[in-house]
Amino acid sequence: MNTLKSYAAAGALALATLAPGAASAAGVEILNEGFGNVAGLTGWTLVNNSSPAGSSWFQGNADVFGAQSGAADSYAAASFLGAANGQGVVDNWLITPVLTLTGLTNFSFYTAHEAVPGFSDFLEVRWAPGSSGGTTAFGTLLATFGGVGSPYPTDWTAWSSNLNLQGEGRFAFRYVGYADSLNYVGLDTVRVVTAVPEPSLYAMLALGLGALTVMRRRQANREAN
Repeated sequence: MNTLKSYAAAGALALATLAPGAASAAGVEILNEGFGNVAGLTGWTLVNNSSPAGSSWFQGNADVFGAQSGAADSYAAASFLGAANGQGVVDNWLITPVLTLTGLTNFSFYTAHEAVPGFSDFLEVRWAPGSSGGTTAFGTLLATFGGVGSPYPTDWTAWSSNLNLQGEGRFAFRYVGYADSLNYVGLDTVRVVTAVPEPSLYAMLALGLGALTVMRRRQANREAN
């Protein structure tokens, strides 16, 4: 790569880093998913490690309960049918797209379940750095909902956490447990807001674009002579 192209690449990188988004004083919103179409999610990954495998996460059922926001069925849902015929062990994952985080990051969502006596839903919220690897990469447990002695919320309940994260990574929701102990959960309005890029990145942008302009002028002068 010649010098001119190198500076152009540096400028492009800086521009990409500062790509416009829903910016605020708190940061830049890089994900806001309301699950209007679970089957058509872009960048998300659905992995069903259940044994035997049944249905993955699916479009919410308005007849069970309505969404936290938007159309009545605009939420993601998982149930005991994650294991075929509701028999076996459910291990059902819903994973965000790869996100580029730049420091202090707020991660939030809403969840609820259908309360039926005798059943105990359980959801894990996990984090994995990087952009590759299967579900085993999600070694960081951020939160759990439900389980024995910890009732799952029956109304839409917000969860939010501020995390100091740098670089690429993914969040995951894992619905897990014996099928005969589970029932039905919902997930809505998953939102990620990460820190505004550091001033040094603006300096890098200025440097890259300034050097690009100088190199273009020199090249133009050589061609003119």
